[in-house]
Amino acid sequence: MNHVLVAVGWGIIGAAAGWLARWGSVKLALLEGLEPGHRPWQVWGPPILTAIIFAGLGYVFGAELLLLLRSVFALVLVQVIFFDFEHRLILDRVLFPSIALALVVSLLENPWWAGLATGIGAGLLFTFLAVAGAFLFKTEALGFGDVKLALFMGLLLGWPQIVSALFYGVFLAGAVSIGVIVWRRSLKGTIAYGPYLAAGALIVLFQMR
Repeated sequence: MNHVLVAVGWGIIGAAAGWLARWGSVKLALLEGLEPGHRPWQVWGPPILTAIIFAGLGYVFGAELLLLLRSVFALVLVQVIFFDFEHRLILDRVLFPSIALALVVSLLENPWWAGLATGIGAGLLFTFLAVAGAFLFKTEALGFGDVKLALFMGLLLGWPQIVSALFYGVFLAGAVSIGVIVWRRSLKGTIAYGPYLAAGALIVLFQMR
């Protein structure tokens, strides 16, 4: 099937999936006792970004099973991006099922243990960074939601793709941090790292076959 047609059709499906992700995020926020925002980027961001990502994936991979699988994981990453930006929280209700699915998929790869080892390694690395950051700076440098996100990314991407994803994520977070410092003219304040790590994973999803 023509990849352009797949991209257009899958982009439309992506817009619908993004609306569903936004609707689900609102319901999950209420379950957490949080007040969902109604700014344009919060409402329109998920469907627009998901449509773009799905269209891109459709063009790159065409009509095959891999497209469906990558799209499901991409939708999870989009939800993480917007929910963490809005509430500074990555939900276990979203990550745990996603981790389980990524684990099953990773075990089907050859060798079967590679994805599992990468996920555990990424999770341990971010656990160390979170504990060390809290000890050195006396504040939460990384949340444990970021630790679980790193575990998910390791299972999803495997080795050495996880290295590229973390590099992209850290680079984006660093660039934004510098921009915030310049804008506010202050070293005070923190940013949510989850969206940038998730963005790094999305970039790498397009590069994997």
